Amino acid sequence: MLVVDDDAGARIALVEMLRGEGYEVRGAGDGFKALGQLDAWNADVVLTDVCMPAMDGIELMRHLRDRGADTSFIIMTGHSSLPHAVATMRDGADDYLSKPFGAAELLTALRRTLDLRELRRENTELRRTLHGDHVATGLNWIGSSPCSRELLGVARQVADSEAHVLITGAAGTGKQLLARVLHAWSRRGGAAFVSVRCIGAGEGALASELFGTGLCSGGTGAGTLYLDEVSELGPALQLQLMEMLQSDEGTSDHEEPGERFDVRVVAATRYDLRECVRAGRFREDLFYRLHVVNLRTHVLAQRREDIPALAMCFLRREVERNGKQIRGFSDRALRVLLGADWPGNVRELESCVQHAAVKCSTAEIEPRDLPLGTMQHAGDDDRAPSVPGTTLAQLERYAILKTLEHVRGSTHKAAELLGISARKIQYRLAVYRGERLPEQGDVPDGFAVGTGSSRGLVS
Repeated sequence: MLVVDDDAGARIALVEMLRGEGYEVRGAGDGFKALGQLDAWNADVVLTDVCMPAMDGIELMRHLRDRGADTSFIIMTGHSSLPHAVATMRDGADDYLSKPFGAAELLTALRRTLDLRELRRENTELRRTLHGDHVATGLNWIGSSPCSRELLGVARQVADSEAHVLITGAAGTGKQLLARVLHAWSRRGGAAFVSVRCIGAGEGALASELFGTGLCSGGTGAGTLYLDEVSELGPALQLQLMEMLQSDEGTSDHEEPGERFDVRVVAATRYDLRECVRAGRFREDLFYRLHVVNLRTHVLAQRREDIPALAMCFLRREVERNGKQIRGFSDRALRVLLGADWPGNVRELESCVQHAAVKCSTAEIEPRDLPLGTMQHAGDDDRAPSVPGTTLAQLERYAILKTLEHVRGSTHKAAELLGISARKIQYRLAVYRGERLPEQGDVPDGFAVGTGSSRGLVS
């Protein structure tokens, strides 16, 4: 870090405090001295005062931006007005601090700025990594979270075996994609992958798909049979499937005598199949035939590290499909995606990105392009906040978002229930999304933006 301030006492105090927190910090007395230091030393973050002789903080920031420096800026200013803060952010600052401020405020702003830097870095890496043709195949498991690495490690170990596989996981967690990855990695990868959905079709149609001539014909033989929602099979089909798995010879009525059944079964379900067995809805012997290897997919909330990669993958598909010029997500939009609950898992994320790509009219997807439901479930715990122990702003946010959820997103209905104007709700939603704040004159009546200053480290 580089601290730039013409007040030597304030500069020394900041440098010593930040060094005490474990940061590598240097100081400079004005903008020109800062440029000289940065010619020989790269700083991740510059903490600079605005009003300085010779070259002020804003001019320093513009000089470094023009040089293409990958440096983040936190501006220290004695002006606490909203228009000045907005102007500072528009000039390219990552954050600002109104004097006087305390150590806690500074460290919070610094952590926030470093988080944004990491998001930018990940975004850049994702654009570079996901530029290849492999994404378009749709057969790659996107993600490098600990959950994904562990799951793929086990999948790699069992891919070449002949063991049947049971995949368990909530809806939208990628069970079929995992089955396709298993198939692609196995010796059967060059043969057919046949997917049969076991729910919503009559037994006659299912029997035809499962045991018809196509399964053992030259077109699909030696391939993989994927049974989606296998727990929904009726008793008769469970028996037929069991008999088929017990024998090396096919048992279809349409099968030629002596023809070998050579298909690997990968079954998937969102339910606990053991509970289905206990309840008498699923055959125990069939369960053990399918449960040779059990893989469990994780809900998206357990693999949040994968969200940026998944979102970029889905966005690229939409860009290729619709021809729109969208290069990625803004840092604010990415923070909303990372903070959302995703009850619908990867499928919901994909739908969200599709919605945003259609709505987006700029080079990057912004929070305003995301569906309202995404923002409603982003960030805060869904539980009612405790009182005391919760700020008024947190209580207000909880009340607004829970009311919107109750009225299915209608700001006018929510306004009636809360006794405030729809305009105030729309303003608050913009703030929650992380959009840039409006000018002072645009702030709805009754909403003031305070600085929360107390006895400060810097005055």
